Amino acid sequence: MPKNINSFLSLKPEKTLIAKIFITILHVVGLLGLYWEQSRPLFQLITPFHLIVVTGILLYFHRDFSRSFIGFLSFAFMVGMSTEIIGVNTGLLFGDYSYSSVMGIRIFGVPLTIGLNWFLLVYLTGGIFQNMIKNDLIAAVLASILMVILDLNLEIVAVELNFWQWHQESIPLSNYVTWFLVAFIIQMVYRKASFEKENPLHLTLFFNLLFFFAILAMLL
Repeated sequence: MPKNINSFLSLKPEKTLIAKIFITILHVVGLLGLYWEQSRPLFQLITPFHLIVVTGILLYFHRDFSRSFIGFLSFAFMVGMSTEIIGVNTGLLFGDYSYSSVMGIRIFGVPLTIGLNWFLLVYLTGGIFQNMIKNDLIAAVLASILMVILDLNLEIVAVELNFWQWHQESIPLSNYVTWFLVAFIIQMVYRKASFEKENPLHLTLFFNLLFFFAILAMLL
């Protein structure tokens, strides 16, 4: 094996550890920045960049950029964006809500980062069960449940930080039902898509996101 390849392989565990530590630091800093009122406006503004950065780090450790993977990424993004656009503009599917400008550039009222978020969450949760469970249906259901659990905390934080607002007295059950159904559809495509799904950051990033939103939901 060529010397340069040997060197790269020997550095990979070190790179993975550095990435895990960096991701954790990012979320701890973000947690503190959003909690303190003095720094909150700045951290609200950089939230879209945080999402882009962690997605970029995750993709750095992804090994298969085949047409199958690009197809899945595009599908997750487009389905997520399409359902959100329908939801925002009609009040159907999720309920009556709207996005603020905090999350970045919007198309038909929906920030592009929301489409990226759908891809990220399906990729993370789907990856957790990829080798653990062989049955596609069961794995997709469990991964979608994880996404709903994350959304239960995310909704509280998002409203408090003005990422989006609900125009009704409480968050409707339809939001979580639709979230699960859309997630399940994308999860099934993830399971059926033929690309290498191993990524050493699946668990680290998911649990960072889960604890990040759960702690903020309690503090805000």
